[in-house]
Amino acid sequence: MSVRFALLGLLAQRPRHGYELHAAFEAVMGGEVNWDVKPAQIYSTLARLQESGHIVEEIDGTDGEGADRRVYAITEKGQTDLVAWFNTPVTREHQRDEVFAKLMLAIATDVAKPRHVLQIQRARLYQDLHALTVQRSKVDPQKDLAHILLLDSAVMHIEADLRWLDMVDARLDEIKRQPLPEPEMRPRGRPKKIVDS
Repeated sequence: MSVRFALLGLLAQRPRHGYELHAAFEAVMGGEVNWDVKPAQIYSTLARLQESGHIVEEIDGTDGEGADRRVYAITEKGQTDLVAWFNTPVTREHQRDEVFAKLMLAIATDVAKPRHVLQIQRARLYQDLHALTVQRSKVDPQKDLAHILLLDSAVMHIEADLRWLDMVDARLDEIKRQPLPEPEMRPRGRPKKIVDS
């Protein structure tokens, strides 16, 4: 999810100040542990949204120190694009997997041992799983069910990754015996002209 659609969604709820948008984003996403977005990113995204006509900026008095307070509100164009975003399924990049790339390159080269690559990744996933489990145990199910669902999703993805690593580990010798994929070599340059006689 891009931060811009999150901000549009929060502004569809009601107009907000930049600082309030940052706080609301963290509250909805379950804190910076789940999605750390810096205030500078919020303000740069707001500037781009304003340039593209998705939001407008209004002055709402002063902040108590004499500086103008800026309030952002969603426009009709922003609302239309937000609705379109909600109606578009999320495409996950399942086949662009860095672990898979590391594994294949470890098999193809002598730089790393494939099982070592798997062990390193497995250890990291277990660390992540432990951190998520601890985080989930601290969430109040009576107040933060949405946050629990987010954490459950993350846990299930890690568990699936761990099962995949186990499957690859079990079949690694078989994979090593197979020839590595090679690119199809195509002739370079322009094709020869056919001359009619």
